[in-house]
Amino acid sequence: VSKSGEIIIPDPPIARALFSSVRFAWLWLIVRLFLGWQWLHSGWGKLGNPAWMDGGEALKGFWTNAVQVPEQGRPPISYDWYRSFIQFLLDSGSYAWFAKLVVFGEIIIGTLLILGAFTGIAAFLGGFMNWNFIMAGTASTNGMLFLLAILLMLAWKVAGWYGLDRWLLPAIGVPWFHTSDYEISER
Repeated sequence: VSKSGEIIIPDPPIARALFSSVRFAWLWLIVRLFLGWQWLHSGWGKLGNPAWMDGGEALKGFWTNAVQVPEQGRPPISYDWYRSFIQFLLDSGSYAWFAKLVVFGEIIIGTLLILGAFTGIAAFLGGFMNWNFIMAGTASTNGMLFLLAILLMLAWKVAGWYGLDRWLLPAIGVPWFHTSDYEISER
């Protein structure tokens, strides 16, 4: 119980070491660079591809295959509500603009992760894209990339220590951190 009467449950030592201390920032650098490269490489490959950039035919084909319900076996999309959502996007022709959103989203997420800028937000957006790819029936590497994104989200405070977050986070401030509550040293 804190001095103000608030009940505080401390993190286990391993969680504190991994997610709140810069001791393992080198590990998050490796994870961040790997994940960032995967996103940047994927988006960059689509950027010059007319099937993605000129009308979104690649995404249209992916969505069309994903909403198909085979006579036997399981459909690529297991949840009817998600299949209806993708069908709505298909019917409204949203693939034309959504394909560009995917391409530029992948490039931006990859760039932010590589630079270590707003790492937690970039990891969340990347994880959200992985979740959507999985929901649409594409396993591929998305499960592993989703797991890495979750770990980076948990480590957001230190994952960008060897990156721009080391300066960005203190500059923009975080609402729960008051320098008067802590002794700050330049180490």
